[in-house]
Amino acid sequence: MTDFFTTEITDREEGTNTLTGTIIGAAIEVHRGVGPGLLESAYEACLAYELKLKGLKVEQQQALPLFYKDLMQDCAYRLDLVVENQVIIEIKSIASILPIHEAQLLSYLKLSNCKIGLLINFNVKLLKQGIRRMKI
Repeated sequence: MTDFFTTEITDREEGTNTLTGTIIGAAIEVHRGVGPGLLESAYEACLAYELKLKGLKVEQQQALPLFYKDLMQDCAYRLDLVVENQVIIEIKSIASILPIHEAQLLSYLKLSNCKIGLLINFNVKLLKQGIRRMKI
């Protein structure tokens, strides 16, 4: 017999996997349409548009506050895209993803209520080479 908690976790993870799969599919479609070499802001706009066409709730440049002891910075960071209040997308258009870019996304996940993030580098020949899925 499966307990409720285990079923709920499994269902939530399956839903998140489906959501990230939809996001990755949309990113591939954008990459096929416009190719590598553009500015990050262009990919952000195109991906947001594509995700909205799929009926997903997408926030662009969402403010992420930073809390440290008694200090609160309202807009310490801006998240490129947040999809369905669940997945943070950090968009890059760089030669290669470095560990600092992965650390950046992990920090965003820790500071937010999101548990899943996608780091997508559009400046690659095949987009699947530029995608990192991270979770905390």
